[in-house]
Amino acid sequence: MANILVPMGHLIRDGDSGSHGAHEALVDTGQGAVVLERRTAVGHGPIGDIAVGEAGVVVTNFGADSVSILDPAGLAHADVVHLAGEPNAVVVTEDRAYVATASASHDDVSVIDLDTRTVVATFPVAFGVTALTAGPDGKRIYAGRTADDRVDITVIDVVAERVGTIDIGHGPAACIDALRVDSDGKRLYAAVTDAVGSRLVVVDAETSRVQRVIGVGSPIRDIACAGGAVYVLTSDRAVGGAVHVVDLSTGKVTDTVELGGAPTQLVMSPDQGRAYVVDYDRVAVLCTLSLEVLDSLSVDARPSCVASGVDGSQLYVADYSGAVNVFAVESTMEMLYSQFLATDPIAVGMPRSLQPAAV
Repeated sequence: MANILVPMGHLIRDGDSGSHGAHEALVDTGQGAVVLERRTAVGHGPIGDIAVGEAGVVVTNFGADSVSILDPAGLAHADVVHLAGEPNAVVVTEDRAYVATASASHDDVSVIDLDTRTVVATFPVAFGVTALTAGPDGKRIYAGRTADDRVDITVIDVVAERVGTIDIGHGPAACIDALRVDSDGKRLYAAVTDAVGSRLVVVDAETSRVQRVIGVGSPIRDIACAGGAVYVLTSDRAVGGAVHVVDLSTGKVTDTVELGGAPTQLVMSPDQGRAYVVDYDRVAVLCTLSLEVLDSLSVDARPSCVASGVDGSQLYVADYSGAVNVFAVESTMEMLYSQFLATDPIAVGMPRSLQPAAV
């Protein structure tokens, strides 16, 4: 169950930030807080994906067959690591970056040592990777693959250096849109869309068997886990973008928030209090407690992807101009906690997605 004390918070931003090079600006929130915002031009074309860890911020330069590694604090440009193919997805663990690449001859997952800035291993995959995620302890990497109307998941055991496969199924125009692992690493969630509709597939990570298939409907763009729920981002022509809350105890969609637009990515903050949604020309900030949009962020170019900092105090927004923008995220946890202690518990509402279903 999600913590009902999740911080609402807000994002502090400066709408007049420049568009070239690295710079910083002081922003007064009106509440006495002063935070720092930076923008860095990476300089290798549009950025396709971004991942953040304590050892660095890693972005994929899909037009340059490389990734760039930046310092997470100052966003100073560190190194460029060239790859034998076009990178399309990246995840970061404690000291490694795993990058899915594709070329005319082969597809693989490259392992980059973030200390030495070198490729230390390569795991070939039989066909194209469409989604990538890592287990919470970094010992397993999961790559969703799609080919000839069939979808499966490659499981890379990092410690044993072995590769296995979880068969998901097949269908007309089937594709794995997103993968996520829950916080204890026991369940893997795969978002699958085909010509018939979309489904959330729940897989036991230990037995590699499908446990449950939950129908969603509209094409899925991304998913995120929070407590006992999975947040599913969809987009279609009829409704536009929407976030559906799937209660895992019942296997049903309990809430839907219509966002409009044409969103492509959903990222959960570490405290699970906010979901960041990349839309066509903005990043929407959704409160998972109230299911309300708290803010709408814009940068100088169209945003392509986002990643939350390790502790949630920073949000990294990459864009199609090849820049990374960092926003300071001010948490109001202490204020909310003090209010909670002074409030009759009956007055504290539970989110609709966590309320027990009617019998």
